[in-house]
Formats: sequence, structure tokens, C-alpha cells
Amino acid sequence: MWEYSDVPDSFRESAPLAFLIMGVSGSGKSTLGAELALALGCPFLDADAFHTPTAIAKMRSGQALTDEDRWPWLDRVGHAVDAEVSQHGVAVVACSALRRIYRDRLRETIKAAVCFVLLDVEHDELLRRLSSRSGHYMPPSLLTSQLETLERPTPDEAVFMLDARQTPAVLRDQVIAHFVGGMTPK
Repeated sequence: MWEYSDVPDSFRESAPLAFLIMGVSGSGKSTLGAELALALGCPFLDADAFHTPTAIAKMRSGQALTDEDRWPWLDRVGHAVDAEVSQHGVAVVACSALRRIYRDRLRETIKAAVCFVLLDVEHDELLRRLSSRSGHYMPPSLLTSQLETLERPTPDEAVFMLDARQTPAVLRDQVIAHFVGGMTPK
């Protein structure tokens, strides 16, 4: 198990820093984000919590959000992450960040360095996950829309991409090894 006391001083000195776990619905963003935040001893935010009731109702009814729907949501997410990083030095957020302009908007709003992690999953696995998930407003019918909206990061964005078919613990360890280094699980 990772513990914050295991975080090397060099990482703590690199703060402020935000980890943004991105991908389409069902990719495991929230699960990995919560695991990573626990390991790093920092706050975790789920961007889903920043949607308005109107946006949630729209998605629940099977309608995809537009850019106009997303801009204020991205701003709320970015400002909340920025506030947590300002207070704690490090924060983790799960946010779809499907298009480059959304990621750029978040980079502009969050004053700290942002480490993006894309959870990559094939359509059939995503559909299986979404179909078996209960209590979430995002219906499986919006998966195609999300995949069509996703702009895969280009090399100049330096997004760390992971195969999300792996367990959350393995994914967490890969993120830590890539960005933090020097930590070993207990």
C-alpha cells in the first residue's frame, strides 16, 4: 500500500501540481483518481460533481453536452482544482477533458503544472462497464458521442496514456512511477 509518508521530498518540492485523470465515461477516471489521491495524501475532486442539474438532466435524457454547456463546467472544475492545489500543494481530479481545447482551458485555469493521464479503453469494454454501472446519469447511449468527441492527445501535450483494462492498483502504481518515482509499495 502506498502512503504519503513514502513520497520523496523531491516530489513534495515540485508542488504545486495537479493530476488530471482523463478519458471517456466508464474508463475508470474516478476509481483511479481516488486511489491516486489516497496514495499521495491529497484531495480528490470528481468533475462530475461540478455539472449543473440542467447538464445532468440533459445527459440523463441521452443528449450530449455542447461546448457551450462545457465551458462554465470546465471553469468551475479548473478553479476548484486550483484552490485545492493552492491549499494542499497537490490535488487529483477526474475529468473527461475530451478535446484539446478543454485541456488547454484547464491548463489556463489551473495555475500549477498539470499532469494529464489518459485512460484508454476499447469501445466494447467501455460499453460493458457502462451497461453494468448503476446510479450514474451517463447512459451507455452517449458512449459513441464521447468517443467521437475524444481528441487523442498529440505528443506535444505530453499526456501519459495507460491501458485502462489493468487494475486500479496497477494503474495507480504506473502513474506514481511515471510522475513521482522513488516510491515503493508497502
